[in-house]
Amino acid sequence: MDNETLLQYAKEAQKKAYAPYSRFAVGACLMAEDGTLFTGCNVENASYGATNCAERTAIFKAVSEGYQNFAKIAVAGGEGKEHTFPCGICLQVLLEFMPEGSVVLECSGKIREFKLSELLPFGFQL
Repeated sequence: MDNETLLQYAKEAQKKAYAPYSRFAVGACLMAEDGTLFTGCNVENASYGATNCAERTAIFKAVSEGYQNFAKIAVAGGEGKEHTFPCGICLQVLLEFMPEGSVVLECSGKIREFKLSELLPFGFQL
């Protein structure tokens, strides 16, 4: 699947975000190695520690369906924002399931793909 389509799915997922506190909606579309797609959105909570980011929602949804190997994830976030990079926690979770994978973002009007290792060069791995 091309990156533009993957990002469109992320933008659709973004519309489902529950972000009454930050008002910063994020959507993600995760592609398994076999091409299966999983979307996720951020789900906030009054206790901020209980909030879940869009990227982790997509990963957890996929793992709960029996998938564990992923190729890439597209992230769309923030109204009026051109790009939203995954947070450190999400990058670490992504590293667990797609160490050779990549992250797709819209940057300065262009769709860009970053290797996960570029965004988290010293991630924790066993």
